[in-house]
Amino acid sequence: MPSQITTSQTIGPFPHEAWTWAVKATSTVNSNAKTASITGTIYDGDGTPISDAWIEVWTPQCATDESSHPIPGFRRIPSNDNGGFTATVSLSGTANTGEPVMYVTVFARGLTKHQFTAVFLEYSTSLEQSAILNQIPVERRATLIAKKQSNGNYQWDIWMQTAKETVFFDYI
Repeated sequence: MPSQITTSQTIGPFPHEAWTWAVKATSTVNSNAKTASITGTIYDGDGTPISDAWIEVWTPQCATDESSHPIPGFRRIPSNDNGGFTATVSLSGTANTGEPVMYVTVFARGLTKHQFTAVFLEYSTSLEQSAILNQIPVERRATLIAKKQSNGNYQWDIWMQTAKETVFFDYI
Protein backbone atom coordinates (compact mmCIF):
# COMPACT_ATOMS: atom_id res chain seq x y z
CA MET A 1 0.00 0.00 0.00
CA PRO A 2 1.44 3.43 -0.91
CA SER A 3 2.27 5.80 1.92
CA GLN A 4 -0.21 8.53 2.66
CA ILE A 5 0.68 12.14 1.93
CA THR A 6 0.72 14.33 5.03
CA THR A 7 0.02 18.04 5.27
CA SER A 8 3.49 18.78 6.53
CA GLN A 9 6.63 17.21 7.92
CA THR A 10 9.05 18.04 10.69
CA ILE A 11 11.68 20.54 9.66
CA GLY A 12 14.29 17.81 9.38
CA PRO A 13 17.82 17.61 10.63
CA PHE A 14 19.37 20.42 8.58
CA PRO A 15 17.10 23.48 8.40
CA HIS A 16 19.71 25.92 9.68
CA GLU A 17 21.95 25.09 6.72
CA ALA A 18 19.18 24.69 4.16
CA TRP A 19 17.36 27.94 4.94
CA THR A 20 20.43 30.18 5.32
CA TRP A 21 19.53 32.00 2.09
CA ALA A 22 16.21 33.13 3.56
CA VAL A 23 17.82 34.39 6.77
CA LYS A 24 20.38 36.40 4.81
CA ALA A 25 17.71 37.79 2.48
CA THR A 26 15.39 38.91 5.28
CA SER A 27 17.57 39.74 8.29
CA THR A 28 18.27 43.39 7.46
CA VAL A 29 15.20 45.58 7.60
CA ASN A 30 15.00 48.30 4.97
CA SER A 31 12.00 50.33 6.00
CA ASN A 32 10.68 53.86 5.63
CA ALA A 33 8.75 53.38 8.90
CA LYS A 34 9.74 53.19 12.55
CA THR A 35 10.83 49.67 13.58
CA ALA A 36 10.66 47.60 16.74
CA SER A 37 12.74 44.62 17.86
CA ILE A 38 10.94 41.74 19.53
CA THR A 39 13.19 39.26 21.31
CA GLY A 40 12.23 36.01 22.93
CA THR A 41 12.89 32.36 23.53
CA ILE A 42 11.00 29.36 22.20
CA TYR A 43 10.40 26.62 24.79
CA ASP A 44 9.27 22.99 24.53
CA GLY A 45 6.80 21.28 26.86
CA ASP A 46 9.48 20.69 29.50
CA GLY A 47 10.48 24.36 29.57
CA THR A 48 13.71 23.63 27.70
CA PRO A 49 14.72 26.18 25.06
CA ILE A 50 14.48 24.80 21.51
CA SER A 51 17.80 25.42 19.74
CA ASP A 52 16.72 24.30 16.27
CA ALA A 53 13.36 26.01 15.81
CA TRP A 54 12.40 28.52 13.15
CA ILE A 55 9.88 31.28 13.05
CA GLU A 56 8.52 33.02 10.00
CA VAL A 57 7.25 36.52 10.60
CA TRP A 58 4.69 38.14 8.30
CA THR A 59 3.86 41.84 8.38
CA PRO A 60 1.73 42.33 5.25
CA GLN A 61 0.71 45.85 6.28
CA CYS A 62 4.36 46.93 5.96
CA ALA A 63 5.03 45.82 2.38
CA THR A 64 4.88 49.38 1.02
CA ASP A 65 7.32 50.75 3.62
CA GLU A 66 9.68 47.85 2.92
CA SER A 67 9.60 48.05 -0.86
CA SER A 68 13.41 47.98 -1.03
CA HIS A 69 13.51 44.84 1.15
CA PRO A 70 14.17 41.59 -0.80
CA ILE A 71 10.91 40.08 0.51
CA PRO A 72 8.78 42.95 1.90
CA GLY A 73 6.93 42.08 5.09
CA PHE A 74 8.65 38.70 5.60
CA ARG A 75 11.37 37.43 7.97
CA ARG A 76 12.68 33.90 8.48
CA ILE A 77 14.48 33.61 11.80
CA PRO A 78 16.24 30.61 13.36
CA SER A 79 16.44 30.18 17.11
CA ASN A 80 19.96 30.30 18.50
CA ASP A 81 21.70 27.72 20.72
CA ASN A 82 19.74 29.04 23.71
CA GLY A 83 16.37 29.02 21.91
CA GLY A 84 16.49 32.79 21.46
CA PHE A 85 15.35 34.84 18.49
CA THR A 86 14.99 38.49 17.51
CA ALA A 87 12.51 39.83 14.98
CA THR A 88 12.81 43.42 13.79
CA VAL A 89 9.59 44.62 12.22
CA SER A 90 8.23 47.81 10.71
CA LEU A 91 5.48 49.46 12.70
CA SER A 92 3.70 50.96 9.72
CA GLY A 93 -0.03 50.49 9.79
CA THR A 94 -0.19 48.65 13.14
CA ALA A 95 0.01 51.30 15.84
CA ASN A 96 -3.26 51.65 17.71
CA THR A 97 -5.31 49.68 15.19
CA GLY A 98 -5.96 46.58 17.27
CA GLU A 99 -4.12 44.53 14.65
CA PRO A 100 -1.07 42.35 15.37
CA VAL A 101 2.36 43.84 14.78
CA MET A 102 3.31 40.47 13.25
CA TYR A 103 1.88 37.10 12.37
CA VAL A 104 4.15 34.17 13.24
CA THR A 105 4.51 30.62 11.95
CA VAL A 106 6.50 28.26 14.21
CA PHE A 107 8.52 25.30 12.90
CA ALA A 108 10.40 22.98 15.27
CA ARG A 109 11.78 19.46 15.56
CA GLY A 110 9.09 16.92 16.25
CA LEU A 111 6.37 19.40 15.33
CA THR A 112 4.66 17.73 12.40
CA LYS A 113 2.24 20.58 11.85
CA HIS A 114 3.57 24.10 12.05
CA GLN A 115 1.75 26.46 14.37
CA PHE A 116 0.31 29.92 13.71
CA THR A 117 0.08 32.80 16.15
CA ALA A 118 0.11 36.59 16.28
CA VAL A 119 1.90 39.23 18.35
CA PHE A 120 0.60 42.53 19.67
CA LEU A 121 2.65 45.25 21.30
CA GLU A 122 1.90 46.13 24.90
CA TYR A 123 1.68 49.88 24.33
CA SER A 124 -1.18 49.73 21.81
CA THR A 125 -4.17 51.67 23.12
CA SER A 126 -6.62 49.63 21.05
CA LEU A 127 -5.89 46.10 22.27
CA GLU A 128 -9.34 45.86 23.83
CA GLN A 129 -10.85 46.56 20.39
CA SER A 130 -8.90 43.83 18.61
CA ALA A 131 -11.11 41.37 16.74
CA ILE A 132 -8.44 38.69 17.21
CA LEU A 133 -7.83 39.21 20.92
CA ASN A 134 -11.55 39.38 21.63
CA GLN A 135 -11.87 35.77 20.45
CA ILE A 136 -9.43 34.60 23.13
CA PRO A 137 -10.26 34.11 26.82
CA VAL A 138 -8.98 37.09 28.83
CA GLU A 139 -6.63 34.92 30.92
CA ARG A 140 -4.84 33.66 27.75
CA ARG A 141 -4.42 36.97 25.88
CA ALA A 142 -1.12 37.82 27.56
CA THR A 143 0.56 35.00 25.60
CA LEU A 144 0.18 37.17 22.47
CA ILE A 145 1.38 40.48 23.90
CA ALA A 146 5.03 41.53 23.68
CA LYS A 147 6.09 43.45 26.79
CA LYS A 148 8.12 46.64 26.45
CA GLN A 149 11.55 46.45 28.10
CA SER A 150 13.63 49.26 29.62
CA ASN A 151 15.97 49.18 26.56
CA GLY A 152 13.06 49.99 24.22
CA ASN A 153 12.81 46.47 22.76
CA TYR A 154 9.95 44.08 23.37
CA GLN A 155 10.00 40.63 25.01
CA TRP A 156 7.74 37.83 23.77
CA ASP A 157 8.35 34.12 24.41
CA ILE A 158 6.84 31.17 22.60
CA TRP A 159 5.73 28.23 24.75
CA MET A 160 4.85 25.11 22.79
CA GLN A 161 3.09 23.36 25.68
CA THR A 162 2.40 23.64 29.44
CA ALA A 163 0.04 25.99 31.23
CA LYS A 164 1.98 28.90 29.67
CA GLU A 165 1.34 27.65 26.13
CA THR A 166 1.16 30.41 23.55
CA VAL A 167 -2.24 30.76 21.88
CA PHE A 168 -2.07 29.15 18.44
CA PHE A 169 -4.68 29.49 15.71
CA ASP A 170 -6.18 27.07 13.21
CA TYR A 171 -6.77 28.49 9.76
CA ILE A 172 -9.53 26.96 7.71
